[in-house]
Amino acid sequence: MTKEHITMSHKEIDRLEMIQAVANKHLRQAEAAQRLGLSVRQVKRLVRRYREHGATGLRSGHRGRRPNNAIAETVRQEVLALVKTHYTDFGPTLACEKLAERHGHHLSVETLRQWMVADGLWQPKQRKQARIHQRRPRRPCLGELIQIDGSPHDWFEVRGPRCTLMVFIDDATGRLMALRFVPAETTQAYMETLQQYLDQHGRPVALYSDKHSIFRVNHPEHDGELTQFSRALKTLDIAVIHANTPQAKGRVERANQTLQDRLVKELRLREISDIDAANAFLPTFMADFNARFAVEPQSPQDAHRPVLHSPEEQALILCLHHTRKLSKNLCFQFKNREYQLQGQGKGYRLRGATLTVCEAFDGTITLLHQGHIMPYRLLAEGEPPTPLDDEKSVHHSVDQAKAKQTAKPTYKPAPDHPWRGRGNITPAPAQTP
Repeated sequence: MTKEHITMSHKEIDRLEMIQAVANKHLRQAEAAQRLGLSVRQVKRLVRRYREHGATGLRSGHRGRRPNNAIAETVRQEVLALVKTHYTDFGPTLACEKLAERHGHHLSVETLRQWMVADGLWQPKQRKQARIHQRRPRRPCLGELIQIDGSPHDWFEVRGPRCTLMVFIDDATGRLMALRFVPAETTQAYMETLQQYLDQHGRPVALYSDKHSIFRVNHPEHDGELTQFSRALKTLDIAVIHANTPQAKGRVERANQTLQDRLVKELRLREISDIDAANAFLPTFMADFNARFAVEPQSPQDAHRPVLHSPEEQALILCLHHTRKLSKNLCFQFKNREYQLQGQGKGYRLRGATLTVCEAFDGTITLLHQGHIMPYRLLAEGEPPTPLDDEKSVHHSVDQAKAKQTAKPTYKPAPDHPWRGRGNITPAPAQTP
């Protein structure tokens, strides 16, 4: 006599033990119904099925059958064809969102993931061993702490030049507060993005950045000096905090990783390949991103403060400041140019005075003395000096020089140019004594 093997779940095994106890009159039906969470009538039915069919009578009748709510094979093939055509490098989560938005296929992420794994379109990632970092709780209010960073990346893939995305994200909510594409991560890029932030939200309490030279002077002999950006923040009464490690400002670092995945693919789907078109699309992307990933702050209070300076004053604050000392004839030198004040009469009181030269990013010069704008004239103009670059902007400068050299026609010496005959010059014979 061969033994019959019955496959049962853990829940069915527990139910079998309970029904056996009732059938053997070791347990009351009401007590069994209470333990199993069933009605007494259902327990009676189970006892009857057990006596008629044994343990097999307690197995689910749906085992081995196709579920009634199973997705049709034709739908599965259609979805996988769409993924192969449009979303080959998309993760299951983002691909699931795009299938619902653009094609009307509403699936669970896990269902699509299983299909993509089975079809070789997605490779399951091995879970890495987590590195332990001390968690810092979120700030309670919106606008208290804004994490800032620049993310250089090939945002347009092969369709456009490499550029940088400026990212301002709120610590309390994870909301993207400001995004802006720029050619390189520079002081100008941060000041222009800060201007956009101030216009939309007001002044935050503090900005959280790394220790790049844009934000702090790292030379030990100049400790305590302000950079152009930190000087502007001090004038606006915005605190600046420098992170010791990338993990300390992990919210903006993780946001950069998400943006380098999602935003790149959104730009591809919309065939955007230049900075201007991408910046026009960013408000739409930010609204969708914040709706998906932002959380509610612990406190309903908004910590942003109104901007107390006029637009003209903001423009002077958010530019480059330099100091110059006036000569006896009220002149000074700045970037190979000579300037002279006007309308000062003999100007004895301003001889040797120190001026602040406010240089806007479009090249406009404004002179300030004790908070007043001073009129001036340009006396002499020389060649502009070579701009200084750091490791974050040097790639942009090289690309600019390469484009300029490519557009410039190659110089070819004339036939009678001395360089032409340099290789044919015969050395003079040595004179004998």
